[in-house]
Amino acid sequence: MVAGEIAHGERAHALLSASGAHRWLHCPPSARLESTLPDTESEAAKRGTLAHEISELKLQKAFFGLKAAKFNSELKKKQKHELYEPVIEEHTNAYLDYIQSLVHSFPTPPHIAVERKLDLTEYIPEGFGTSDCIVIGAGRLHIIDYKNGSGVPVPAEDNPQMKLYALGAYKAFAMWFPIQEIHIAIVQPKVWNNPSEWSLPVEDLLAWGESIKPIAQQAFAGEGAYSVGSHCGFCRAKATCRARVEHLLEAGTAAPKKPPLIGWDEVGEVLKKADGIVSWYNDLKKLALAEALKGGDVPGWKVVEGRGGREYVDLDKAFAYLKEQGIDDSILFKRQPLTLPQLEDALTKKVYKELLVEPGHVVSRPGAPALAQIEDKRPAYNPQVKPEDVFSTAPEQS
Repeated sequence: MVAGEIAHGERAHALLSASGAHRWLHCPPSARLESTLPDTESEAAKRGTLAHEISELKLQKAFFGLKAAKFNSELKKKQKHELYEPVIEEHTNAYLDYIQSLVHSFPTPPHIAVERKLDLTEYIPEGFGTSDCIVIGAGRLHIIDYKNGSGVPVPAEDNPQMKLYALGAYKAFAMWFPIQEIHIAIVQPKVWNNPSEWSLPVEDLLAWGESIKPIAQQAFAGEGAYSVGSHCGFCRAKATCRARVEHLLEAGTAAPKKPPLIGWDEVGEVLKKADGIVSWYNDLKKLALAEALKGGDVPGWKVVEGRGGREYVDLDKAFAYLKEQGIDDSILFKRQPLTLPQLEDALTKKVYKELLVEPGHVVSRPGAPALAQIEDKRPAYNPQVKPEDVFSTAPEQS
């Protein structure tokens, strides 16, 4: 049995949240700006909360002596949730498996803390956060986080949320455990087969903590300059933030230069400025529609009825009637194979790998070349390709 602790209760959020650190560290006034706007929880976020609750149950059973009857009873309650999907079991098992393998790698049983609330006030005004799992022993402090999302990969390397958790954990446990190394892991089963991992010396972590103190003070006061970048993605103000709107609308100002065709040096700059325009426009349009529907005035726009659709009153009755009229099943139903991602979800990753991947029934092919900004973590595309195979026309150099 390992020594450990487990906390319970709903997670609160500080003004300068650890999960939002990648935003307020780049754009200090964004935290105060976001606090003036409603915080709506998406369906994906609610499903993520459910997955976290299930993973916590599994950790309680594995490490803290939760009885099987109590575990099964609580798990059944979670499984009745409207957002529950069977694949959550596989994904939370992957999280549990990773922590179990980590715990077993220690020469002596380590200390484990689950859902531990951490004090971050030494670095952030009124700062706190809740870490999914902390494992300490043999001079190492491990911070492990479970991510249920699939849309945006979250790497462990230089991750500010995880570094803040590590600072809070170090402050909480350094008096009791000697710590020389910090190890960060993010388990995101919908994105990676293996967790993303990163390590740094404790001295580097503490130096980083000191370096962010003035930025945190500035952010808490709502001061500093607004900065536009990839960190805007989950900001509640992203659709109506004036700095972002002006940045995006400036994208067209770089294009009308002489000579008539822009050069590659200008292409890179225009692409950077225009990145996000389509998603921003759609977000802004949704906000404007919501405003108009509640009676607000958006000059130059009005609400109209969109394109309608058709639906069965009762599908079973309709098809039964068609069969009575002599319509064959081959007309009513279309048989088609599941896609590989659909089949993987249906079988679970383990069975999918055993029955399809290992026997050689599935082959992975590289994706098509895609343009990405230089900061992208993926390695550069290596195979030589001919420009004419990718572009129909190419800009001339100015």
